[in-house]
Amino acid sequence: MTGVARPITLVGTPVLHRPCRPVERFDADLARLTEDMFASMYAAQGVGLAANQIGVDLRVFVYDCPDAGDTYVKGVIVNPTLELPAGPDRELDDSEEGCLSVPGARAAVPRPDRARCHGFDLTGAPVTVTGTGLLARCLQHETDHLDGRLYVDHLNARTREQVLSDFATHRAAAFPPGPAGAR
Repeated sequence: MTGVARPITLVGTPVLHRPCRPVERFDADLARLTEDMFASMYAAQGVGLAANQIGVDLRVFVYDCPDAGDTYVKGVIVNPTLELPAGPDRELDDSEEGCLSVPGARAAVPRPDRARCHGFDLTGAPVTVTGTGLLARCLQHETDHLDGRLYVDHLNARTREQVLSDFATHRAAAFPPGPAGAR
């Protein structure tokens, strides 16, 4: 079965700014949803996608991205919880980050360079994914989405304003107004 690419939900849409509901049923509907999520992520040229980014209020995300060693890792995590290093084990990576829900804009977001995400697979079996490099950033970014946070919420006010301005410019260029009177 192949998924269907769905439109990406953009910043400002309520489903992106509130915590998502836990998945309670591990069934064919969930499998179809994740197939659509992968199709949507690939169509948008992303490396991760949370369900609310296609308008679905459920705690599940998909990913297909490299770790620090450039090994691609692909999967699904349902009802994720994030475990981040603390104290002397914590090192921050302040790489630039972008988001399919805020297209055309990027900003440096300091995040731990390692992350461990616990959750469940599509059958309800427990899974744990440990990430480094971009995979660590992806695990954190997608879990944030499911908690109702976007990467712009981690930015200071001035940088956030600039990123949202860049997004508005990108959106206006991608969707110019039609002729007068057209809808």
